[in-house]
Amino acid sequence: MWEHLFLTGEFVGRERLLSGLTLAQVTSKPDGLPHSIYDELWHLTTWQRIVVERDEAGGEEWAQDGPLFPEEPPASEAQWHSVVGEFLEGATSALELAGSPERLAVEVEPGVTMAHALHSVAVHNAYHFGKIVALRQAIGAWPPARHSRPD
Repeated sequence: MWEHLFLTGEFVGRERLLSGLTLAQVTSKPDGLPHSIYDELWHLTTWQRIVVERDEAGGEEWAQDGPLFPEEPPASEAQWHSVVGEFLEGATSALELAGSPERLAVEVEPGVTMAHALHSVAVHNAYHFGKIVALRQAIGAWPPARHSRPD
């Protein structure tokens, strides 16, 4: 179930969904939309890291002082690939946590278990991945190639 939520299920697998994009495509903001594909992935990856790593100080700082989205676009395709890698590593870390019933049962806040926190992050990710799909459609980069390597 957890792999389904974080990496493979309900819509195109996340690795494929993020593949085959150029720097120009990931930084494009079509029709005056406020965020690019890069912005959306950076945002969801940052929140995923905060939750999975239980970075309470980082979470408080992020919520109070932001930025909630990156202030600058990536300077290179390597920077884009780095964020893709961070997302995939974070999702794998979430799966490792989810593999232990004991870790899932840990209360991370009063009345909130790690299982609750991971479900919440999966829903948050799905929301932003939906926006990434819409952005890919808007720039004519949908669907991703079936056999393309992840970026």
